[in-house]
Amino acid sequence: MKTLKHISYWAALPFIALLMLFSCNNDDLQNDIVQAGPLQLSVTANEMVLEPSMYLNNFTFSWTTGSNQNTGSSISYKLEIDKAENDFSNPVEYDFGTNRYAFDLNIATLNQILITTFGAEPDTPVALQARLTASFAEGSLEPQTSVVDLVFTPYRPLTTALYIVGDATPNGWDITNATAMMQSSDNPSEFVYNGQLSTGNFKFAVNQDDCWCQDFYTKNPEDPNKIVFNEGGSGDDLQWTIEEAGMYEVTVNVLDLTISIETVDAPPFTQLWIVGDASPSGWNIDTPEAFTATENPFIFTYEATLTPGNFKILAGATGDWCGQWYRPLIDNQVLTETTVEQNSGCDVDNKWLVTEETAGRYKITLDTANNTIHITPVEVYLIGDASPNGWSMGALEPMDKNGSTYTWTGELAAGEFKFTKFNTNWCEGTEIVAATPNQSITNTNFNYRHNCEGDDNKWVVSAAQAGTHTITINLDTNTLIIE
Repeated sequence: MKTLKHISYWAALPFIALLMLFSCNNDDLQNDIVQAGPLQLSVTANEMVLEPSMYLNNFTFSWTTGSNQNTGSSISYKLEIDKAENDFSNPVEYDFGTNRYAFDLNIATLNQILITTFGAEPDTPVALQARLTASFAEGSLEPQTSVVDLVFTPYRPLTTALYIVGDATPNGWDITNATAMMQSSDNPSEFVYNGQLSTGNFKFAVNQDDCWCQDFYTKNPEDPNKIVFNEGGSGDDLQWTIEEAGMYEVTVNVLDLTISIETVDAPPFTQLWIVGDASPSGWNIDTPEAFTATENPFIFTYEATLTPGNFKILAGATGDWCGQWYRPLIDNQVLTETTVEQNSGCDVDNKWLVTEETAGRYKITLDTANNTIHITPVEVYLIGDASPNGWSMGALEPMDKNGSTYTWTGELAAGEFKFTKFNTNWCEGTEIVAATPNQSITNTNFNYRHNCEGDDNKWVVSAAQAGTHTITINLDTNTLIIE
């Protein structure tokens, strides 16, 4: 006897219907009686071509009561289904007990039985028989049977899982690590991916097996909003192309063979890192130094001292040299160029170049919304009535710099001062302020103040301290010397 194993998500659908059937009260069950009398099994149809669109429909078996020969004996019913040539030698069985006169078998479950239990081929008719047996509690009565002939043509079962794979996806062309799509709870034929897609291509795999000979869903050559089933990796390997990196929602329906690709108003990445021998990270891809996210989720900044060498910007996940990157359009790109492209893989590995002449402290601002980059030298300015610059924001003279070290020598008057790393309008950047209010110049502790947020503390130069001083601040070591 075969036992039914539900291996498809379609097979899960009938359980609700079955539970409802088994929980029916006696009045409901009596309504299922076709008629009292000799046992007779009836079915929805003796021949049927099954279709994927029928997955919510049922195939119904119903029967008459049979006769207990006026003995008053209770009657139990059993349904068997087997291939016609087997003579019920190894059937699928359903035991219903008493007071049951109909059985609904979900079409998706029936289709799964045909293929996995009886070895039927999709789109090929298979001949079956169904036999209903009525057994009597009164031992002197012989069981009664009714047999019907059936011919079903099954369909290829729809996939129970779907994965998005390609160089546009977070895990690239690593099929064993392809990104799983979310199956819709309302429609099991629908799968959704919400997330980042880079410039590049993608298609859909039905599993993560390490074989490009598996089944795929690829682009319909006549309609980019349609998919085709690419069995065994055969046929045209047409893929979808992402021209602009960003956040996307991709919805695939394997029943209707449709696809929807929509942009989502969200940044393509939530974290960026700098990698390269020109940066403090070196060529460490596992724990590189991170960019800082700004109030605009599409814009990231990073500040450090760059030394002679190369660098590029890692996006997505760390640890993958052939993962997602922001790279210049040409190799050894100069720092003044403002264009950048987002790509994945190792085939095109352009980097920025820092020379002996251009080495120094820089602030990198990357806008992932429009793929622009600004690599700007960092200046430090004294500002305040104690300094020659006064409070004239926009007309400040910078300190002398050497790498990460900034130096100024000149006359300090009695009054206040602090430092700023911008020379535009107030609150448009970072200031270096004293750690405490009205701090003496003998105390060199300091804090950073961004966009006017936080305490606006200043150093105070007394009349006795006024005169020539040398001020040295190192942004790598965060040290300040006032001599």
